[in-house]
Amino acid sequence: FSKKIEKNYNSMSYTTIINHKKIINNVAVQIFTRFGPLAFLPFSNTKTSVVFSIFNKKINDKNQIKELIKKYNFKYEIKNMGDFEKYNLKFSILRNYYYNNILSFGDLLHKIHPLAGQGFNMTIRDIKILSNVIDEKLNLGLEFDNSILEEFEKKTKHRNYIFASAVDFIYEFFKFDNNIKNIISKPAFQFIRKNKILNKYATYFANVGIDF
Repeated sequence: FSKKIEKNYNSMSYTTIINHKKIINNVAVQIFTRFGPLAFLPFSNTKTSVVFSIFNKKINDKNQIKELIKKYNFKYEIKNMGDFEKYNLKFSILRNYYYNNILSFGDLLHKIHPLAGQGFNMTIRDIKILSNVIDEKLNLGLEFDNSILEEFEKKTKHRNYIFASAVDFIYEFFKFDNNIKNIISKPAFQFIRKNKILNKYATYFANVGIDF
């Protein structure tokens, strides 16, 4: 499992939970700041997870990060924030999914930038595919062995690589766009918001990703 395609973004992701006044809280929000993407991910009507991915480690002071979250927040009446956790951001895809009868899974299998909010969705899709492979073997009365792992890798490896590379491309685009003061993304997002069909598919992708 040491053989992998890897890329260090030289950026940090800071996560925390904010407690706020009760609201109808069922829509995730992502704001593209000049420091990096800031995501608000609802937990409940009074709690929301915050993920702030900061380009090139421009900021590492947690008090400054708190103030930036308050500055860019337009939705929540924040009561308090929990402790921050931080992670070094990397792109990572394993070249081999299994060894003998051991299967790699989850974050060890693939890590992507949190920009698109699709990392956990990738794992959910892997679980679904692995479950289907196991069911097929059992229904056919075949032996329960590492052929399951081989079949799982065959069905998921190319999909995960294409999907992870697409998210990496999105990251590089927004990084470039950020350096030129968002002259590409601003009109693009305005166009998508006004176009019902594009808006529908953009929302679908954000919710479930691409189904190959």
